Amino acid sequence: MKDISLNIFNLPLETCSLNPLTGFFRNGCCDTGREDVGSHTVCAIMTEDFLLFSKTRGNDLITPRPEYDFKGLKPGDRWCLCALRWKEAYLAGCAPFIIPEATHKAALRYIDLEILIQYAHQDRDVAPDE
Repeated sequence: MKDISLNIFNLPLETCSLNPLTGFFRNGCCDTGREDVGSHTVCAIMTEDFLLFSKTRGNDLITPRPEYDFKGLKPGDRWCLCALRWKEAYLAGCAPFIIPEATHKAALRYIDLEILIQYAHQDRDVAPDE
């Protein structure tokens, strides 16, 4: 069962990505619920640095997995990340930008709002100030 679909601003949750199709419920949104123990709530824009970081942590998001209908991710793709994986990447200095309007408010259980806003995508190629 899904939690109420609200973003970090307490507004209706926007779609993260339909291509590739993302989300714990594979509905394109970073919805969450009791079944989502990983809290796939952060809508992030993939970067090569993050994808390589995630792979070193045992979560290979690059390699296609046809048995799961997963084509693999590439830089620029949007994907609903586990909140704690995003925070781990943040602490390691390689967190990707996020789409705050598509990031579920449940992410705030793990990550401060101010940090998420600092990483809000604003059509810029510059890394956020640390």
